[in-house]
Parts: sequence; C-alpha cells; structure tokens
Amino acid sequence: MTTAGDIMHRGAQWIPAHETLDRAAQLMRQLDVGALPISDQNDRLCGILTDRDIVVGCVAMGHDPAKVTAGDMARGTPRWIASDADVEAVLHEMQGHQIRRLPVIENKRLVGMISEADLAMHLTDEQLSGWVESVYAKS
Repeated sequence: MTTAGDIMHRGAQWIPAHETLDRAAQLMRQLDVGALPISDQNDRLCGILTDRDIVVGCVAMGHDPAKVTAGDMARGTPRWIASDADVEAVLHEMQGHQIRRLPVIENKRLVGMISEADLAMHLTDEQLSGWVESVYAKS
C-alpha cells in the first residue's frame, strides 16, 4: 500500500504564526515553494499560507507585508493527513476540500507536504484525472 509518507515532499517547514509575511516570502523563495504551513505557539498546524495569499490578501489590499503576520492570514480549519494514510485517503481529503497542497503529519509534527507535482509523479493516469477534475471543477 502506498502511503502519504511515500509520496510526500520531505523537508517541509513551518512558518510560525507570529512571523511577518515578508519573512514568509523570503522563506518561500529560499525553499522554492509556493505554500507554507503555519504553526501556532505549540508547533501545531493552524493554517497554510500561499504566495497568492501574500499578494492578493496583503499587498493588493495596500497592507505592508512587514507588518502583517502569517497568523493574520490563517483562516478556516487547516486540513492535513497522517503519514501512514493510504493514497485513497489523500485523494479523498484533497478532493473533498478542493485543495492543492496537503501537510503530512506524524506524531503531531510536520514531516512533509503533498502537492500537485507529488500526485502527478505517483498516481495512475485515472487517479490523477479524477483528482484534477474534482479539485478544479467550478462549484
């Protein structure tokens, strides 16, 4: 059985909720990623910040990314998957919530992220087609 841990991108990093968006953008550039999980003061997932969130939710609104924190941008219930969950559970979670990136958690700690690229490398054509159709379908 293929698991989330098998297909995830290892080395994912949190951005603490108190860090500013300019620091988040620097970390995204350094890691060459477009999204960072946001951690609360207890190192628990409290959201996900994307490069688009920074641009559209901060810069385009006229706010200063040096003054807005990652925690200010955390909205809704963050979605995640256990590292031992099978691929079908991963697909169900991502399809059910129409999300493109999914943090992978093990022993209450971030161990990786699953992105579209990870799915493309590990899914069958049929699985990938179903995922793309459900995630990108208009509501």
